[in-house]
Amino acid sequence: MLLNCVAYRHGVKIAEPTVEEISDYLARTDCFVWVAMRDATEAELNTMQEEFGLHDLAVEDARHGHQRPKVEEYGDTLFVAMHLPEYIDAELSVGEVNVFVGRNFILSIRSRSSHNLLGVRERCEREPELLKLGSGFVLYALMDAVVDRYFPLIDKLELQLEAIEEHLFDKGYSLATIAQLYGLKRKISVLKHAVMPLMEATSKLYGGRVPPICVNTQEYLRDVYDHLTRINTTIDMMRDTITTAILVSQSTVSIEQNEVNKRLAAWAAIFAVATAFVGIWGMNFQHMPELKLEYGYPLALLVIITVCGLLYFRFKRAGWL
Repeated sequence: MLLNCVAYRHGVKIAEPTVEEISDYLARTDCFVWVAMRDATEAELNTMQEEFGLHDLAVEDARHGHQRPKVEEYGDTLFVAMHLPEYIDAELSVGEVNVFVGRNFILSIRSRSSHNLLGVRERCEREPELLKLGSGFVLYALMDAVVDRYFPLIDKLELQLEAIEEHLFDKGYSLATIAQLYGLKRKISVLKHAVMPLMEATSKLYGGRVPPICVNTQEYLRDVYDHLTRINTTIDMMRDTITTAILVSQSTVSIEQNEVNKRLAAWAAIFAVATAFVGIWGMNFQHMPELKLEYGYPLALLVIITVCGLLYFRFKRAGWL
Protein backbone atom coordinates (compact mmCIF):
# COMPACT_ATOMS: atom_id res chain seq x y z
CA MET A 1 0.00 0.00 0.00
CA LEU A 2 1.31 3.43 -0.94
CA LEU A 3 1.60 5.65 2.15
CA ASN A 4 3.01 8.80 0.61
CA CYS A 5 5.00 10.05 -2.34
CA VAL A 6 6.75 13.41 -2.08
CA ALA A 7 9.14 15.31 -4.33
CA TYR A 8 11.80 17.60 -2.82
CA ARG A 9 13.91 20.33 -4.34
CA HIS A 10 16.91 21.73 -2.41
CA GLY A 11 15.54 20.14 0.76
CA VAL A 12 12.07 21.64 0.44
CA LYS A 13 8.86 19.79 -0.38
CA ILE A 14 7.52 20.88 -3.74
CA ALA A 15 4.85 18.34 -4.68
CA GLU A 16 3.09 15.08 -3.91
CA PRO A 17 3.17 13.40 -7.32
CA THR A 18 1.08 10.43 -8.31
CA VAL A 19 2.80 7.18 -9.19
CA GLU A 20 2.50 8.01 -12.87
CA GLU A 21 4.19 11.39 -12.31
CA ILE A 22 7.23 9.97 -10.51
CA SER A 23 9.24 9.59 -13.70
CA ASP A 24 8.67 13.27 -14.53
CA TYR A 25 10.33 14.37 -11.29
CA LEU A 26 13.12 11.81 -11.63
CA ALA A 27 14.01 13.42 -14.94
CA ARG A 28 14.75 16.70 -13.15
CA THR A 29 18.34 16.95 -11.91
CA ASP A 30 17.50 19.25 -8.98
CA CYS A 31 14.83 16.99 -7.39
CA PHE A 32 14.57 13.72 -5.59
CA VAL A 33 11.48 11.63 -4.83
CA TRP A 34 10.76 9.87 -1.55
CA VAL A 35 8.16 7.10 -1.65
CA ALA A 36 6.99 5.16 1.43
CA MET A 37 4.98 1.94 1.23
CA ARG A 38 3.65 -0.69 3.62
CA ASP A 39 3.10 -4.37 2.84
CA ALA A 40 3.46 -3.73 -0.88
CA THR A 41 1.72 -6.14 -3.22
CA GLU A 42 3.48 -7.79 -6.13
CA ALA A 43 1.72 -5.48 -8.59
CA GLU A 44 2.84 -2.40 -6.63
CA LEU A 45 6.42 -3.69 -6.53
CA ASN A 46 6.37 -4.24 -10.26
CA THR A 47 5.13 -0.70 -10.79
CA MET A 48 7.86 0.76 -8.56
CA GLN A 49 10.48 -1.38 -10.29
CA GLU A 50 9.42 0.09 -13.61
CA GLU A 51 9.34 3.67 -12.31
CA PHE A 52 12.72 3.58 -10.56
CA GLY A 53 14.52 0.99 -12.70
CA LEU A 54 15.20 -1.35 -9.77
CA HIS A 55 17.30 -4.48 -10.13
CA ASP A 56 15.39 -7.76 -10.42
CA LEU A 57 17.31 -9.46 -7.58
CA ALA A 58 16.69 -6.58 -5.17
CA VAL A 59 12.98 -6.54 -5.99
CA GLU A 60 12.83 -10.31 -5.53
CA ASP A 61 14.36 -9.97 -2.06
CA ALA A 62 11.78 -7.32 -1.14
CA ARG A 63 8.98 -9.43 -2.56
CA HIS A 64 9.85 -12.60 -0.64
CA GLY A 65 10.93 -10.88 2.57
CA HIS A 66 12.57 -12.66 5.54
CA GLN A 67 15.95 -11.34 4.46
CA ARG A 68 19.05 -11.17 6.58
CA PRO A 69 19.88 -7.50 7.31
CA LYS A 70 22.25 -6.36 4.58
CA VAL A 71 23.41 -3.61 2.24
CA GLU A 72 23.89 -4.50 -1.41
CA GLU A 73 24.93 -2.43 -4.40
CA TYR A 74 23.28 -2.81 -7.80
CA GLY A 75 25.05 -0.37 -10.09
CA ASP A 76 24.29 3.12 -8.78
CA THR A 77 21.45 1.85 -6.58
CA LEU A 78 21.60 0.56 -2.99
CA PHE A 79 19.33 -2.04 -1.48
CA VAL A 80 19.16 -2.05 2.34
CA ALA A 81 17.28 -4.69 4.34
CA MET A 82 16.66 -4.13 8.06
CA HIS A 83 14.75 -6.02 10.74
CA LEU A 84 12.17 -4.20 12.84
CA PRO A 85 11.45 -6.30 15.99
CA GLU A 86 8.51 -5.43 18.23
CA TYR A 87 6.61 -6.98 21.14
CA ILE A 88 3.34 -8.69 20.27
CA ASP A 89 1.65 -10.72 23.05
CA ALA A 90 4.88 -10.89 25.11
CA GLU A 91 6.79 -12.33 22.15
CA LEU A 92 9.19 -10.64 19.77
CA SER A 93 7.79 -10.42 16.26
CA VAL A 94 10.13 -9.42 13.44
CA GLY A 95 9.05 -7.06 10.71
CA GLU A 96 11.20 -5.70 7.90
CA VAL A 97 12.10 -2.42 6.28
CA ASN A 98 13.51 -2.65 2.76
CA VAL A 99 14.97 0.51 1.28
CA PHE A 100 15.94 1.20 -2.33
CA VAL A 101 18.22 4.21 -2.70
CA GLY A 102 19.22 5.93 -5.92
CA ARG A 103 20.85 9.24 -6.75
CA ASN A 104 17.52 11.07 -6.88
CA PHE A 105 15.05 8.74 -5.20
CA ILE A 106 14.44 6.64 -2.13
CA LEU A 107 11.79 3.97 -1.78
CA SER A 108 11.06 2.43 1.65
CA ILE A 109 8.83 -0.61 2.08
CA ARG A 110 7.74 -1.68 5.57
CA SER A 111 6.44 -5.23 5.97
CA ARG A 112 4.81 -7.19 8.82
CA SER A 113 5.21 -4.38 11.34
CA SER A 114 2.85 -2.06 13.17
CA HIS A 115 5.61 0.53 13.63
CA ASN A 116 5.24 3.59 11.46
CA LEU A 117 8.10 5.74 10.20
CA LEU A 118 6.15 8.98 9.74
CA GLY A 119 8.39 10.67 12.29
CA VAL A 120 11.35 10.19 9.97
CA ARG A 121 9.80 12.30 7.22
CA GLU A 122 8.77 14.99 9.72
CA ARG A 123 12.30 15.08 11.15
CA CYS A 124 13.88 15.41 7.72
CA GLU A 125 11.49 18.16 6.64
CA ARG A 126 12.36 20.12 9.79
CA GLU A 127 16.00 20.10 8.67
CA PRO A 128 16.00 21.28 5.02
CA GLU A 129 19.74 22.04 5.18
CA LEU A 130 20.40 18.37 5.77
CA LEU A 131 17.64 17.19 3.46
CA LYS A 132 19.54 19.02 0.71
CA LEU A 133 22.03 16.14 0.89
CA GLY A 134 19.37 14.10 -0.86
CA SER A 135 18.57 10.41 -0.66
CA GLY A 136 21.76 9.61 1.27
CA PHE A 137 20.56 11.63 4.24
CA VAL A 138 17.09 10.06 4.09
CA LEU A 139 18.74 6.61 4.15
CA TYR A 140 20.62 7.64 7.30
CA ALA A 141 17.41 8.97 8.88
CA LEU A 142 15.57 5.70 8.17
CA MET A 143 18.41 3.55 9.50
CA ASP A 144 18.72 5.74 12.58
CA ALA A 145 14.97 5.46 13.25
CA VAL A 146 15.07 1.67 12.96
CA VAL A 147 18.14 1.38 15.22
CA ASP A 148 16.61 3.74 17.80
CA ARG A 149 13.69 1.30 18.12
CA TYR A 150 16.14 -1.34 19.38
CA PHE A 151 16.98 0.61 22.53
CA PRO A 152 13.53 0.28 24.22
CA LEU A 153 13.64 -3.46 23.48
CA ILE A 154 17.06 -3.72 25.10
CA ASP A 155 15.79 -1.82 28.17
CA LYS A 156 12.76 -4.11 28.45
CA LEU A 157 14.88 -7.25 28.17
CA GLU A 158 17.30 -5.92 30.79
CA LEU A 159 14.41 -5.28 33.20
CA GLN A 160 13.17 -8.86 32.64
CA LEU A 161 16.65 -10.21 33.32
CA GLU A 162 16.98 -8.17 36.51
CA ALA A 163 13.58 -9.43 37.71
CA ILE A 164 14.66 -13.03 37.13
CA GLU A 165 17.98 -12.48 38.93
CA GLU A 166 16.13 -11.28 42.04
CA HIS A 167 14.53 -14.74 42.41
CA LEU A 168 17.54 -16.73 41.28
CA PHE A 169 18.18 -18.25 44.74
CA ASP A 170 14.56 -18.69 45.84
CA LYS A 171 13.80 -22.26 46.91
CA GLY A 172 11.59 -24.20 44.54
CA TYR A 173 12.01 -21.52 41.88
CA SER A 174 14.99 -22.92 40.01
CA LEU A 175 13.22 -24.89 37.26
CA ALA A 176 10.87 -22.01 36.53
CA THR A 177 13.87 -19.67 36.48
CA ILE A 178 15.68 -21.80 33.91
CA ALA A 179 12.58 -21.79 31.69
CA GLN A 180 12.33 -18.00 31.96
CA LEU A 181 16.03 -17.59 31.20
CA TYR A 182 15.80 -19.74 28.10
CA GLY A 183 12.78 -17.72 26.93
CA LEU A 184 14.71 -14.50 27.47
CA LYS A 185 17.72 -15.92 25.66
CA ARG A 186 15.53 -16.71 22.66
CA LYS A 187 14.29 -13.11 22.53
CA ILE A 188 17.83 -11.78 22.77
CA SER A 189 18.86 -14.05 19.91
CA VAL A 190 16.12 -12.51 17.76
CA LEU A 191 17.52 -9.06 18.48
CA LYS A 192 21.07 -10.29 17.90
CA HIS A 193 20.10 -11.53 14.44
CA ALA A 194 18.76 -8.06 13.66
CA VAL A 195 21.73 -6.09 15.01
CA MET A 196 24.88 -8.02 14.13
CA PRO A 197 24.40 -8.34 10.34
CA LEU A 198 23.20 -4.73 10.09
CA MET A 199 26.27 -3.56 11.99
CA GLU A 200 28.54 -5.40 9.55
CA ALA A 201 26.63 -3.97 6.57
CA THR A 202 26.68 -0.39 7.92
CA SER A 203 30.45 -0.50 8.28
CA LYS A 204 30.62 -0.54 4.46
CA LEU A 205 28.87 2.82 4.21
CA TYR A 206 31.56 5.03 5.72
CA GLY A 207 35.34 5.22 5.46
CA GLY A 208 37.33 3.96 2.49
CA ARG A 209 35.44 3.10 -0.64
CA VAL A 210 31.76 3.89 -0.03
CA PRO A 211 28.78 4.00 -2.43
CA PRO A 212 28.53 7.41 -4.13
CA ILE A 213 25.10 7.94 -2.57
CA CYS A 214 26.64 7.87 0.93
CA VAL A 215 29.69 10.07 0.29
CA ASN A 216 28.14 13.18 1.88
CA THR A 217 26.62 11.34 4.86
CA GLN A 218 29.50 9.18 6.09
CA GLU A 219 29.66 10.90 9.49
CA TYR A 220 25.96 10.28 10.09
CA LEU A 221 26.19 6.64 9.06
CA ARG A 222 29.17 6.19 11.37
CA ASP A 223 26.91 7.38 14.18
CA VAL A 224 24.43 4.61 13.27
CA TYR A 225 27.29 2.12 13.34
CA ASP A 226 28.31 3.36 16.81
CA HIS A 227 24.77 2.85 18.08
CA LEU A 228 24.68 -0.67 16.65
CA THR A 229 28.05 -1.44 18.24
CA ARG A 230 26.77 -0.30 21.62
CA ILE A 231 23.62 -2.38 21.27
CA ASN A 232 25.61 -5.41 20.16
CA THR A 233 27.93 -5.08 23.17
CA THR A 234 24.93 -4.90 25.51
CA ILE A 235 23.39 -7.98 23.88
CA ASP A 236 26.63 -9.93 24.32
CA MET A 237 26.81 -8.92 27.99
CA MET A 238 23.20 -10.00 28.53
CA ARG A 239 23.83 -13.34 26.82
CA ASP A 240 26.85 -13.94 29.07
CA THR A 241 24.78 -13.00 32.14
CA ILE A 242 21.99 -15.36 31.08
CA THR A 243 24.47 -18.20 30.51
CA THR A 244 25.91 -17.63 33.99
CA ALA A 245 22.43 -17.42 35.50
CA ILE A 246 21.42 -20.71 33.86
CA LEU A 247 24.51 -22.39 35.32
CA VAL A 248 23.70 -20.95 38.74
CA SER A 249 20.11 -22.16 38.48
CA GLN A 250 21.25 -25.63 37.48
CA SER A 251 23.67 -25.64 40.40
CA THR A 252 20.84 -24.56 42.71
CA VAL A 253 18.72 -27.45 41.47
CA SER A 254 21.61 -29.85 42.16
CA ILE A 255 22.08 -28.40 45.64
CA GLU A 256 18.37 -28.77 46.40
CA GLN A 257 18.49 -32.36 45.18
CA ASN A 258 21.51 -33.03 47.39
CA GLU A 259 19.62 -31.60 50.35
CA VAL A 260 16.74 -33.97 49.65
CA ASN A 261 19.14 -36.88 49.27
CA LYS A 262 20.76 -36.03 52.60
CA ARG A 263 17.37 -35.98 54.33
CA LEU A 264 16.42 -39.30 52.80
CA ALA A 265 19.79 -40.79 53.78
CA ALA A 266 19.41 -39.52 57.37
CA TRP A 267 15.92 -40.98 57.76
CA ALA A 268 17.09 -44.20 56.13
CA ALA A 269 19.93 -44.45 58.67
CA ILE A 270 17.51 -43.88 61.56
CA PHE A 271 15.10 -46.55 60.36
CA ALA A 272 18.00 -48.89 59.56
CA VAL A 273 19.09 -48.80 63.20
CA ALA A 274 15.54 -49.45 64.39
CA THR A 275 15.24 -52.30 61.88
CA ALA A 276 18.53 -53.80 63.04
CA PHE A 277 17.41 -53.89 66.68
CA VAL A 278 14.02 -55.30 65.76
CA GLY A 279 15.70 -57.86 63.52
CA ILE A 280 17.85 -59.09 66.38
CA TRP A 281 15.27 -59.01 69.15
CA GLY A 282 12.06 -59.57 67.29
CA MET A 283 12.08 -63.39 67.57
CA ASN A 284 9.67 -65.73 69.25
CA PHE A 285 11.29 -65.85 72.73
CA GLN A 286 9.37 -65.83 75.95
CA HIS A 287 11.02 -62.56 76.96
CA MET A 288 13.36 -60.46 74.94
CA PRO A 289 15.96 -59.11 74.60
CA GLU A 290 18.45 -61.52 76.08
CA LEU A 291 15.90 -64.31 76.36
CA LYS A 292 14.09 -64.26 79.77
CA LEU A 293 14.60 -60.68 80.86
CA GLU A 294 11.20 -59.73 82.30
CA TYR A 295 11.26 -56.10 81.15
CA GLY A 296 13.14 -56.84 77.96
CA TYR A 297 10.38 -55.67 75.61
CA PRO A 298 9.93 -52.14 77.02
CA LEU A 299 13.70 -51.91 77.46
CA ALA A 300 14.19 -52.81 73.80
CA LEU A 301 11.72 -50.08 72.77
CA LEU A 302 13.53 -47.60 74.99
CA VAL A 303 16.89 -48.49 73.44
CA ILE A 304 15.49 -48.18 69.89
CA ILE A 305 13.85 -44.81 70.64
CA THR A 306 16.98 -43.51 72.37
CA VAL A 307 19.35 -44.51 69.58
CA CYS A 308 17.01 -43.16 66.88
CA GLY A 309 16.61 -39.92 68.86
CA LEU A 310 20.36 -39.53 69.18
CA LEU A 311 20.75 -40.09 65.43
CA TYR A 312 17.98 -37.60 64.70
CA PHE A 313 19.58 -34.84 66.77
CA ARG A 314 22.99 -35.66 65.29
CA PHE A 315 21.68 -35.33 61.73
CA LYS A 316 19.72 -32.23 62.71
CA ARG A 317 22.86 -30.63 64.08
CA ALA A 318 24.77 -31.52 60.90
CA GLY A 319 22.08 -29.87 58.78
CA TRP A 320 20.85 -33.06 57.16
CA LEU A 321 17.36 -32.74 58.63
